[in-house]
Amino acid sequence: MQKVLFDTNIILDIALKRSPHFSKATHLFKLIDEKLILGYITATTITDIYYIAKNEKGHESAIEFITNLIEIIEVIGVDKDIIINAINSKMKDFEDAVQASAAEFNEMECVITRNKKDFLKSGQLVYTPEEFLEKQK
Repeated sequence: MQKVLFDTNIILDIALKRSPHFSKATHLFKLIDEKLILGYITATTITDIYYIAKNEKGHESAIEFITNLIEIIEVIGVDKDIIINAINSKMKDFEDAVQASAAEFNEMECVITRNKKDFLKSGQLVYTPEEFLEKQK
């Protein structure tokens, strides 16, 4: 099964039901439910989700979403080696560099993000949700 790292923006599309991205993001999660892919996020994504979702929907809602999320998706760690690799990367956005580095260290087959341009120098195979879903047909 294909190991896929989801960028934080994909998870937030679901947590905050952001239109028009919500439907594509939920379709990606159906692929996990159908055991067609293995979905992963980084531990740093969890804290980002909490912070943003709490500000928009409150603490209880954010915690409930995270609790449900970790039943479906795997969480990979971020350690010193991943941080050092991210610091030394050619990527401009440090948060994305951390995610790309975690994807590399954990042998993800690709990253799915709505901000594909941010991952151009990551060395990872990167898809938008639309591109990934099209590839699955």
